[in-house]
Amino acid sequence: MRDFPIFTTEYGVSSLVLKEIPYKKEAYIRIRDVQEGFFREHLKECVGFCRMAGAETIYATGNGELEQYPLYTAVVEMRGDAWVDREKLCSLFPVTEQTVGRWREIYNERMARVDNAGTLESRDEKTILESGGAYFVHENGKLLGIGWVEDTKLLAVAAAEKGAGERVMHSLMSLVEGETMILEVASTNERAIRLYESLGFLKSREISRWYRVL
Repeated sequence: MRDFPIFTTEYGVSSLVLKEIPYKKEAYIRIRDVQEGFFREHLKECVGFCRMAGAETIYATGNGELEQYPLYTAVVEMRGDAWVDREKLCSLFPVTEQTVGRWREIYNERMARVDNAGTLESRDEKTILESGGAYFVHENGKLLGIGWVEDTKLLAVAAAEKGAGERVMHSLMSLVEGETMILEVASTNERAIRLYESLGFLKSREISRWYRVL
């Protein structure tokens, strides 16, 4: 389903993310600009459009008046020096045209219940391949997880085996060892945050807060 980067009403402008509707029945509203005193009117029109598109749950960010709604999650940035425990280092296999579909399937399976994690579609495979930073992580021929690194930013990581997250992270950090690695994580993803903190990552800033408006 097509997103609306610019959705204009009589009262303001927002961006509507609708691509999750076919998968999770969720839509996301990023409020860009609203006329003073007309926040409720603008939000109502955005919510109404998302509902017509099939959304059953809707989240919004970008305006202080959203604080009257229940907080869904905050997206925080974490930073840490990439270091490698050689005993936990596994093999990295770059994604290819033949394997990108499987990589995307694993990502979607592991991220299905993670707050604020977007679904990757077949049209995203070109971007994944062109980035050159997507990998499968193996140990002795067994798949432990996947990862996606762009420069020093960790775009995605998912363990395919319970308890494999630390080994997957050390393997991905080996790509930028000695550099400061940056990642984003939902505040409600407590398991991931505990893992990152155990590796020396610290929360550096809050990027956004998402509130449930339907």
